[in-house]
Amino acid sequence: MRMTMKELLYGALLTALALLIPLAFQGWLQVAIPPFSATLASHLPSMLAITISPWVAVLVGLGSSFGFFVTLGPIVAMRALTHALFGAIGARLYRRGLSLWQVLLITLPIHALAEAVVVMIFGFGLYQGLVIIGIGTALHHSADSAITLALYSSLRKAGVPLGVRGKSPVSGG
Repeated sequence: MRMTMKELLYGALLTALALLIPLAFQGWLQVAIPPFSATLASHLPSMLAITISPWVAVLVGLGSSFGFFVTLGPIVAMRALTHALFGAIGARLYRRGLSLWQVLLITLPIHALAEAVVVMIFGFGLYQGLVIIGIGTALHHSADSAITLALYSSLRKAGVPLGVRGKSPVSGG
């Protein structure tokens, strides 16, 4: 599967944004309840990438992971790597015709459980993994979903054709 020039361009822009958010918002717009941390809008690039392609979603997730590795270390970076997972799954669902809000709702438990598993692999207990990280990630995913849906709607109204299903851009989604 090859990426189009448009997908590559959007992927590069969203990856740059995924890197910029943890770097620019470090200590600002962040909530930390160890081992949980959340940076407002950090899921936005991955969530927008869902509307472009699975490969773009993975690329953006990798960029997000690197940005968090630089600012918050390896455990948060591994949690951010789950953005590639839920992004790729979400992009496949989006290409099958689900709306963006449906995709974001379906990927919420995937994202929350994946992040919980990551911290448990690093030695955190069930309570910290499932309650602190799992529920915290679900709330963070929900907040960022609302921001993403508002931005996506605004971009569509402005005529920016982000959404790609199959091989052709669509105005719906």
